[in-house]
Amino acid sequence: EVQLVESGGGLVQPGGSLRLSCTASGFTFRNSIMSWVRQAPGKGFEWISDITPRSGATFYADSAKGRFTISRDDAKNTLYLQLNSLKIEDTAMYYCAKPQSFRIINPPQRGQGTQVTVSS
Repeated sequence: EVQLVESGGGLVQPGGSLRLSCTASGFTFRNSIMSWVRQAPGKGFEWISDITPRSGATFYADSAKGRFTISRDDAKNTLYLQLNSLKIEDTAMYYCAKPQSFRIINPPQRGQGTQVTVSS
């Protein structure tokens, strides 16, 4: 059974930073595409970033480019998302996911999420 557990969310001021983590189990993490998606209050899901297995190539939505960094530690079965220069509009529930392909907006295999709130 795929299990994904996110952590690291919280309340931060505009311009601040957070580092989200996702611990994975129940599948071969090192062989899997991994991603982050988010859902803002009252809105649909938004794809944020993907990272490939082995090479670790990364892909970002325009809203994340230059501010967010996805990374993985295959030895720890852990996925990360570094959030910098946060904006109020980044407020959302952030989900770690195991998609079957790239740029999947609403991947069915995802964790319970971690809340990021950006507010002054």
